[in-house]
Amino acid sequence: QVQLVESGGGLVQPGGSLRLSCAASGNIFSIYNMDWYRQAPGKERELVATITKHDTTNYADSVKGRFTISRDNPKNTMYLQMNSLKPEDTAVYYCDAYIATMGAPSLGVRYWGKGTLVTVSS
Repeated sequence: QVQLVESGGGLVQPGGSLRLSCAASGNIFSIYNMDWYRQAPGKERELVATITKHDTTNYADSVKGRFTISRDNPKNTMYLQMNSLKPEDTAVYYCDAYIATMGAPSLGVRYWGKGTLVTVSS
């Protein structure tokens, strides 16, 4: 069984910074693309940033220049460094990843974490 667990959310003032982590655990053979999504109250879930296994990244226009996605493959962990936070960044942040397990090493299955709340407010 594979699990993704996010951490690092909290309350921060506008202009502040937070670093989110997403740790994958279980019977993992390989992790392919990993993503951060967010969902604000009353809004649809939106893609924030993507990172491939070989560290190619992509960002939503709304966070370019402020957020940085990265991963530590030996630790099966992904990060999102968020700087210059704005009130409109307030949301539950979710990570997802395409993961192949030891039992099915050629099959990538999408897994989701349960989310971590980020609140940007003075």
